[in-house]
Amino acid sequence: MKPKVIVYKKVDEKVLNFIENTCEVTYFEKLDSQNYPLFLKELKDARGILGSGVKVDKELLEQAPLLKIVCNTSVGYDNLDLTALADRGILATNTPDVLNDTVADTIMGLILSTARRMPELDHWVKTNQWKSGLEEKWFGVDVHHKVLGIIGMGGIGSVLAKRAHFGFDMEILYHNRSRNEEAEQKFGATYCSLEELLKKSDFVCLMTPLTPQTEKLMGIKEFNLMKESSIFINASRGKTVDEEALIHALQRGQILGAGLDVFVEEPVNLDNRLLSMKNVVTLPHIGSATYETRFKMAMLAATNLIAGLKGDIPPTLIK
Repeated sequence: MKPKVIVYKKVDEKVLNFIENTCEVTYFEKLDSQNYPLFLKELKDARGILGSGVKVDKELLEQAPLLKIVCNTSVGYDNLDLTALADRGILATNTPDVLNDTVADTIMGLILSTARRMPELDHWVKTNQWKSGLEEKWFGVDVHHKVLGIIGMGGIGSVLAKRAHFGFDMEILYHNRSRNEEAEQKFGATYCSLEELLKKSDFVCLMTPLTPQTEKLMGIKEFNLMKESSIFINASRGKTVDEEALIHALQRGQILGAGLDVFVEEPVNLDNRLLSMKNVVTLPHIGSATYETRFKMAMLAATNLIAGLKGDIPPTLIK
C-alpha cells in the first residue's frame, strides 16, 4: 500500500506524477480558509507533507500522528518548529542551492533598479512627463566600483558576490556567523563586523535566514550607521528588518533608498508607507520566481520526500 502524502502547494504535473509513482497524493494547489479544515482532516493519516508556508508546530503535529517527513519547497524554514519535529522523530528538509542564481539575479535587479531609479523613471515616461532632456534631479547613482556589504554570506550571498565582483567590479564586504574563505579567495570578499560593514558600504544587502537572533536585525541603530548615500536591499525575510526603523531612516534621509522583495506582512498592506515612497523599489517576493527554478525546487522537495519515506537520508535534510 502506498504511503499517503499531502502536497499543499501548486507544483508542476511532472513533479506530481513523480510523487504519485510512490505515494498516494492528496493535492491542494493552494491552502486557504475554506480548505484548511480539510487539510487538517487529511493530516490524520498522512506520512509526509510537501509545500511551503504552513506553520508546522506542536499544535499542528498533534493532528498528524503518522507523519514521518516535512518537505519545504523553500530555502527558509522559519515556518518549522525543528524542536517539535525532532521530539517526534520527524525529518525536515528544504531546497537550498538550486535557487541561488535566480535569487542573486533578483537582488542585482533590485540594486540596479533602485540605484538608477528605473521603476520611477519608467512611470515618468509612461505618464507622458518626458518632455525634454533628462534633468539632473532625475539622476541616479553608479553601481560599478562601489562597495557592496552582504549580511549573510551563504549560498545566495556567495553567488551575489560573484556577480558584483566580476560583473560590476564592486568591493565586497561581508558579515556572517563564520568566515567564508572561499568567497574571500574567489571574490576578494573581506570579513568584517556588522558595524564596519554598515559604515563603509554603498549598498547593504541583507541575506540572513529568519531566526530569533536575526529578527529585527536591522533597526534604528543599524540604519543610523549607514551612509546617507547608501541603499538598503532586503531579499531575506521581512521580519529581519524593523520596518518602522527603515521608514524612519528613509523619511529623514539617513539612507538614499531601499529595494525590497520581502515585507513583515505579505501580501503587503496598501497603507504601508513604504509603498508611497519614490525612492523604494517594492517587489512581491519574487526571489526564486521563475518557472525553471520553481520546478527544480519542487523536484528536489519531491526527491527529499520519497527518500525520507523509503528510510533513506534525504539529499537536503535540515540538521
